[in-house]
Amino acid sequence: MLLIDFLLRAINLGSRALNSPETGKNILVGINWVGLKTLYLREVQRFLKIIGQTILAPVITVLLFLAVFGIVFGSERNVAGLEYQFFLVPGLIMMATLQSAFANTSTSIIQQKIHDSILDLLVTPLNSIEIAISLIFGGVTRGVLVALSTTISLSLFVSIEIYNLWFIFIHLFASTILMSSIGMITGIWAEKFDHVSTISNFVILPLSFLSGTFFPIERFPVIIEKLSYFNPFFYILDGFRYGFTGVSHGSLSIGITVVLITNIFVISYGIFLIHIGYKLRA
Repeated sequence: MLLIDFLLRAINLGSRALNSPETGKNILVGINWVGLKTLYLREVQRFLKIIGQTILAPVITVLLFLAVFGIVFGSERNVAGLEYQFFLVPGLIMMATLQSAFANTSTSIIQQKIHDSILDLLVTPLNSIEIAISLIFGGVTRGVLVALSTTISLSLFVSIEIYNLWFIFIHLFASTILMSSIGMITGIWAEKFDHVSTISNFVILPLSFLSGTFFPIERFPVIIEKLSYFNPFFYILDGFRYGFTGVSHGSLSIGITVVLITNIFVISYGIFLIHIGYKLRA
């Protein structure tokens, strides 16, 4: 996989760049690049073993959404000055990406907790930041692969154009980092898979649907429309859709700020939970 190879090369280059040529020691004391890379690879290999469930299933789901909504509304309906299919495609891609990134880290941690193998991770020579980075980027990799797969699949049925590639990249990586971090926190908090499903079904899915995935938020009742401006998923999707269509429904600068602040808070909280061993240590 080109994406995985790129990330591994970045880790290796970072490791060599941060080694002092005089002493051979790492300039950033305490960073275990080998351990970080090993844990990251384990996370990637874990979801690649069941690629039909982790990558292909979201693609099929997205194509079914496109088929249903495409048939119902056809190609003649315009939304926000766009043909409906062009408006819908970025939302479908982002919805699948968010759910996949969240599922990767949450299921990884809860599986280890159920199998009593989480302590094996905690006793490795990795600190809480290194563990969090490895888990998060495992989710990022899966989310990006799902985004690429769904984009390629949808392009077979809908003409996809790119307006601003940087906005696509920024919001794609910001969203996968955010959802991987939320999944990590959920996995730490959860005690069984039912708890993970609860967060997915009653928090992640509603926030995704009410962020303007299928229709502009102006179509919602006034109270839901107002609340949508407090939903970070709205800003993620709005910026991502802008990258494809050049059309946005909110302030792009405010959106990037909200997403950045949310990422910093969630990542920091996840690292803190790992550091104190919340529900991880017996």
